[in-house]
Amino acid sequence: MAEEQSTWLTQEAYERLTEELVRRREVDRKEITQRVEAARQEGDLRENAGYHAAREEAALNEARIATLVHLLETAQIGEAASDGTVSPGTVVTADVAGKEQRFVLGGQEITADVPEGVMVFSPDAPLGKALMGHRAGETVTYDAPSGREITAKILEVTVL
Repeated sequence: MAEEQSTWLTQEAYERLTEELVRRREVDRKEITQRVEAARQEGDLRENAGYHAAREEAALNEARIATLVHLLETAQIGEAASDGTVSPGTVVTADVAGKEQRFVLGGQEITADVPEGVMVFSPDAPLGKALMGHRAGETVTYDAPSGREITAKILEVTVL
């Protein structure tokens, strides 16, 4: 069986997602159920666009709830290492294959905590794995999914 991957989150992102889960379970679910029931009362369900839209909204809400539950159960919560090494939560500026990039290592759910113009890469992505534990000034090479060997020079490492 494949090893289950966790998502790295800041404490702020974890709390924000927990609040979203509570809202979706306790508020949104009830409101959507009421809309489904109100639309159901309008008659013929085969031609009732309001009913079908409400049912779709309910399905999307339940899917997001399931995603949040899994994410929060498997999340790694923490703060970035402040020792200058690349770790989850650090903002890295690197020359990757001749192109300067600025990104943070973490889950996509931390995007709201990330400065504008900074991308989010998974620590489990090839680039993230290659840079993990290295410092500014170091150069690493890694194999891209295409099989091409890529060189990345770390220019700067700061804490998110």
